[in-house]
Amino acid sequence: MAYLSCECLSVGYGNTPVAEGISFSVDYGDAVFIVGENGAGKSTLVKTLLGLLPPLSGDMSFCDGASAGKIGYLPQKAESQRDFPASAWEVTLSGRAARLGNRPFYSKVDREAAEEALRKVGAIALKDKPFGSLSGGQQQRVLLARALAGAPSLLVLDEPTTGLDPEASESLYRTIDDLRSQGVGVIAVTHDVAAAMPHATHVLEMSGGTARFLAVESPRGGDA
Repeated sequence: MAYLSCECLSVGYGNTPVAEGISFSVDYGDAVFIVGENGAGKSTLVKTLLGLLPPLSGDMSFCDGASAGKIGYLPQKAESQRDFPASAWEVTLSGRAARLGNRPFYSKVDREAAEEALRKVGAIALKDKPFGSLSGGQQQRVLLARALAGAPSLLVLDEPTTGLDPEASESLYRTIDDLRSQGVGVIAVTHDVAAAMPHATHVLEMSGGTARFLAVESPRGGDA
């Protein structure tokens, strides 16, 4: 069963739709890449998936432990990240904050989950380094670890390779392949269509207020 299923979804602001008729699902090990020009509705769709905007119409349902409040989210990279006053470990551990509840401190389970997330993205060696001193690719790995630390079954990545050189981008895509092979479902917004295609199980193109699927070959890192 799919982690997420959208049927004839309409997204927008107030009563004004930005994109309509969006239908797709994300299952175990899927990687759905969303492409399209600026203003096509990609960010609006992401906000809807995260529960920040209500769907205007259609159906959006979660299952198998996923929900709008339990999605691992990697936001677009911001320049302010370069001077973020924390270590890679502290940034990763903050991904467990939503699970603290009334507890004032992180537990042993929280710390173990954060360490495992760093291992999964190949960034455990960066644990004690200041986040602001890391390269762009290293920062994205740490932020991906933060998204994973909450143990989500579904990840939403918003332009994950923006600002990265081709080598760092490909390395991050290979990490996404590894996560897929472990059953994580991935939704990624990207402008880097050519680089993303080999890693996608599905590509959803948003254009002119609608969405359609593009043909893809079998992706790396898992079966389509």
